[in-house]
Amino acid sequence: MTVAVVASDSPEGREALVRAVEEAELRGLPLIALLVVDANSVSEEDREATTLATQQILASRGLADAAFSIRVEPDAGDPAGAIVDLVADTGASLLVIGSKRRSAVGKFLMGSTVQRVLLDSPVPVLVVKAAEGGGTR
Repeated sequence: MTVAVVASDSPEGREALVRAVEEAELRGLPLIALLVVDANSVSEEDREATTLATQQILASRGLADAAFSIRVEPDAGDPAGAIVDLVADTGASLLVIGSKRRSAVGKFLMGSTVQRVLLDSPVPVLVVKAAEGGGTR
């Protein structure tokens, strides 16, 4: 069992990472950061860049010692499906994901990856948003 977090370099993604570290420590579980890239394949450079970005986010929040692993996969045109598949493949017991605040009309017109993940995830999902004004907490 692990705590999985959807990695992204956004205020919501950074907050999700911090909360995932807290949840992993609370539960005594390892942390795995999941990144789904808009591509047909993933290079070693993608994996290294994701690892470095994750380490920098954790260090900036005073969590440099947090242990984690990275899983980077292509989305094959369906980011929500790829995230759900990764969660199942990793054996995660919890998924943490960041979400932007959007109006009901915006959600209706554009769909929502987070909404699809919530509906299709095989494990509980903790949805996190960044604090108002773009900062975290």
